Amino acid sequence: MPPPRAPEAVYAKTCGYCHGQHVAPIIRGRGLPPELIAQYVRRGQRAMPAFRPTEISDGELAALAKWSNASKADPKEYGQ
Repeated sequence: MPPPRAPEAVYAKTCGYCHGQHVAPIIRGRGLPPELIAQYVRRGQRAMPAFRPTEISDGELAALAKWSNASKADPKEYGQ
């Protein structure tokens, strides 16, 4: 099993494709609760697909949710 990816890498490769590119809402800098982020990632929300543990491991998801919650907004990102 490969080592877990850093949250920044998961965001850049998986989340940032839509979030911050006029496709989906901005999530960084909003202080969303980590539990809510994890729920959306696993179950999907509206047009957002669900991501399986084979795509984002549970450890990566926990780190991503915590990182996203603490992140400041990126001025280069734009959302709906």
